Amino acid sequence: MLKQQIEQDLKQALLSGDKERALTLRSLKSVILYAEVAQGSRDEGLADDAIIVLFSKEAKKRQESADLYIRGGAEERAAKELAEKKIIEAYLPQQLSDDELRAIVAAVIAETDAQGMAAMGQVIGAVKQKAGAAADGSRIAQIVKERLTQK
Repeated sequence: MLKQQIEQDLKQALLSGDKERALTLRSLKSVILYAEVAQGSRDEGLADDAIIVLFSKEAKKRQESADLYIRGGAEERAAKELAEKKIIEAYLPQQLSDDELRAIVAAVIAETDAQGMAAMGQVIGAVKQKAGAAADGSRIAQIVKERLTQK
């Protein structure tokens, strides 16, 4: 379903002459194809969940690149990376707010009776399972660390 949406949006971008969007969508299509070939599922295709994971990684790559460009003083390149990230994020599920994520973290800590930094990995894993693709791993880790050091 998501793969077909990318293909339709790519056709639309090409017809409307939106070169930046078309280039980004082509790269997403390429990422999907590469993963399908790597997993040997070229004929069946990937499930939307797997595609969402791929797109999350691509969005994170764009953010990291933009951060590096900003540190290096290349504002134009950073803006291009952030524009691509915005296009990719349109295909990702809505991210949880910090408050929603804090509530999930608090619930997991209460459920597991986690205490101290030694339990951080266990808590992060449980929160990732509950939040799915709706929360970035680095945000989860940051909030879990805050909560576990408060106790």
